[in-house]
Amino acid sequence: MRAADSDRQQIADQLKAALDEGRLSLHEYDERIGAAYAARTYAELLVLVKDLPRPGLSAAEVRTQARKAARRLPTALLVLWTIWGALAAVNVVIYALVAVSITEFVYPWPIWLLVPGVALGAVTAGVQVIRNQKRGD
Repeated sequence: MRAADSDRQQIADQLKAALDEGRLSLHEYDERIGAAYAARTYAELLVLVKDLPRPGLSAAEVRTQARKAARRLPTALLVLWTIWGALAAVNVVIYALVAVSITEFVYPWPIWLLVPGVALGAVTAGVQVIRNQKRGD
């Protein structure tokens, strides 16, 4: 999508703020500002500020946000855990209703949900170990 003059000005303002905060050298600022005013699309503009935090964030805030992002699970795992949790809850509720309404022994079928739960837990632990190794923890 093509960028407007106001979009270029917004990126230029963000670059100026980064220069003022000491995040960019004067040479980097000059290169990026030239590229900002020559950019035709949003993609060309966004690449210029991709490595910069929002203006006004302190270094401590940037580190805190980076730590939070590193601890967050990938979206695919969050979706899988949500699906597993919902299925487990439904099965346990149905089992409880059946067990209460019947006087005979009811086979505890929800126990089988532990198999995919353990597998999902192992994958999640593996992802966390790999992330920690990449970060050097």
